[in-house]
Amino acid sequence: MTVDLACSVPNNVGLAGRPELLRLLEWFQGGYREWWHDCGPAGIRDNEVYLRTPVGVDSDGWAAYGFVPLSQYRWGVFQTNPKPRTALFGEVAGQPVWQTLPSEHRGYMKKLLVIQGDTEPGSVEQSRLLAQTAPSLYDLRNLLQFSVEEGRHLWSMVHLLFEHFGAEGRDDAEGLLSRRSGSGDNRRLLDAFNNPVSDWLSFFIWCFLADRDGKYQLHSVSESAFDPLARTAQFMLTEEAHHMFIGEDGLRRVIERTLELMREHDTDDIAPFGGIPLAMIQRFFNFWAPRIYDLFGNDESPRAAQAFDAGIKGRIHEAGFADHRRLDDPVRVERREAGGFAQVEVPMRHALNGLMRREYLKEVQLLMSRWNRTLRRAGVEQELTLPSPRFNRNFGVYEGLHCSPAGDPVDVATFESRRAEWLPTAADRAHLAALMQPVHDIGKMAGWIAPPMRGINSQAVDFEYVRF
Repeated sequence: MTVDLACSVPNNVGLAGRPELLRLLEWFQGGYREWWHDCGPAGIRDNEVYLRTPVGVDSDGWAAYGFVPLSQYRWGVFQTNPKPRTALFGEVAGQPVWQTLPSEHRGYMKKLLVIQGDTEPGSVEQSRLLAQTAPSLYDLRNLLQFSVEEGRHLWSMVHLLFEHFGAEGRDDAEGLLSRRSGSGDNRRLLDAFNNPVSDWLSFFIWCFLADRDGKYQLHSVSESAFDPLARTAQFMLTEEAHHMFIGEDGLRRVIERTLELMREHDTDDIAPFGGIPLAMIQRFFNFWAPRIYDLFGNDESPRAAQAFDAGIKGRIHEAGFADHRRLDDPVRVERREAGGFAQVEVPMRHALNGLMRREYLKEVQLLMSRWNRTLRRAGVEQELTLPSPRFNRNFGVYEGLHCSPAGDPVDVATFESRRAEWLPTAADRAHLAALMQPVHDIGKMAGWIAPPMRGINSQAVDFEYVRF
């Protein structure tokens, strides 16, 4: 499938030969442009930005790099090329994959597309003000790359809505553009996307944690029996990798600079010297991680089991499992009981959300262990840790419980008395707000973050990534 860059909507799904579908997407394009103007990165309009833009769908050479005026960026619709395959999992395993959606799955699929689509503009909206406080041109460019690609992922979901639900999908598409992150009366559908990302430490944590959740969610449908969804997710994963890199490497650079200031001033309290203390970094991890845990849903979920049986949504790296049908092996889950918790065994198929979150936690903890090794080599005893899944949750079996970051139940008075130890304080947020001053000089970095080890696409770190 060739990429048509001359079409009003760049694509490799044959829009030029499908006028009705193209008209729906052109209708959406008008509203999307208005949304981007109102809700896209603040203060960046006609600036030329060094961006990657899809020009193909092969693993090599799929994107071109170059300067694009942000107001002229062209969003499009891309899927990996089709290939012969049969359904991998569920009751349809071994049968031909679907190119059109079976009627019995339309309700579930429509909801899945709307929820996934709603997260994409939500993540742009909640971080839009960061464009005014970027610590370097390199970081500003990464934020803008993140934003245009999250926007393109919205296009991916809207395309599937229009292609498989026709004009019926217009109301859903309008809703995706009308909801606003944090709005009092028209909020984004998932709570995590209604929390403002108002500082760059939060942005790096968000990309590190939330975009990794996005990777897991996309992987779970990348082998779906609904082939257009699978191929859409596979292409989205090529872009998601950079978003996770922004978070992981951004946090590495924050920690590196924090250690430099600790050595220079021989103290853990580097806030007076323009740094971000490790204890503050930990408090922000404690704030954001529970919001991301909520995105996995209930550990025990009949809906997840039904989606597996239908062949729509599997496990991450489903091809690596031996059993793709019954999933009767027992796994342990935690249930809430009066006065505490109980470990019970349930068939694997009933705990797919919980299993996905466990795999996610293993990956995140492995990545954080690298930072902790750096801390130990520097002679620092403190470690950065993920809070327990029981801590400060707003959804699921732990909703409303009072537990410590280690997961130990505490009473309300204890939680409130230690809130400033466990979660960001007003003083923390004020300190970060004071640090968040824009740096637009080529090659320069704000004083609270170390420079990256290398630039983008073989460019130098001191490349002019955004032209002012």
